[in-house]
Amino acid sequence: MLTRRTTLGLCAATLIPPRAFAEVAPPRSEIRASLAKRFADEGTEGTFVGYKTNDYLIIASDAQRSGEAFLPASTFKVPNSLIALETGVVADPDKDVFKWDGVTRSIEGWNRDHTLRSAIAASAVPVYQEIARRIGAERMQKYVDLFDYGNRNIGGGIDQFWLTGDLRIDCIQQIDFLDRLRRRVLPISKRSQDLVVDILPVTKVGDATIRAKSGLLGAERGQPSLGWLVGWAEKGDQQTVFALNLDTREPRHVASRMTLAQQLLGDIGAI
Repeated sequence: MLTRRTTLGLCAATLIPPRAFAEVAPPRSEIRASLAKRFADEGTEGTFVGYKTNDYLIIASDAQRSGEAFLPASTFKVPNSLIALETGVVADPDKDVFKWDGVTRSIEGWNRDHTLRSAIAASAVPVYQEIARRIGAERMQKYVDLFDYGNRNIGGGIDQFWLTGDLRIDCIQQIDFLDRLRRRVLPISKRSQDLVVDILPVTKVGDATIRAKSGLLGAERGQPSLGWLVGWAEKGDQQTVFALNLDTREPRHVASRMTLAQQLLGDIGAI
């Protein structure tokens, strides 16, 4: 397997492991500096990478931040959900209930019982922390390794490693992981992958569908510093996997993630 580089080069095949594209042509890549202006216009800095699967084309807003690794925050709820289902910690995403622990938190949607489906929609951190504790460190490490997810380091506490611990992932790695989920080729059951795709939050934009998961670093402390949005857009037979992160310098930047994603996906002709 080729080693991932930290910046986008001329050959995207050196960035995304070849096993992720074993049955398709090697992807091409290009930098479109015009995409970076979207972040500047919002008064912040960020990065966007889109993989147009039909064209085997990776398009990035820059050649530096697109390869910088950050804590995944709540974007880790995607692999966490997969692992929960695969290990049997959750048998049914609509019937298994996680009872509220009675602790009132600042995010109202967290202060109630949840199923896996409602927990991912509300991005309920306490539920996913409980899921991680039930999975346990040994099984968690096994599946993070199987998924080749980010730097694969779950140090920092079984219920904290994706929030304040040692796990790191960049946009290219996010796209690699999500594209394998999209194609149902992760090394786990198809059932688990189908169920997680089904519970991913969906946004409709005209005749396009965006399946995506957000993430905020520092959200659980009420002081978000960086925001993620990762997923893929579907329009007809065209699918584009994407990852976006930005500095959340002002409260409005938290809400800007989906708006920016839609604008940037439109800029590259994905929606």
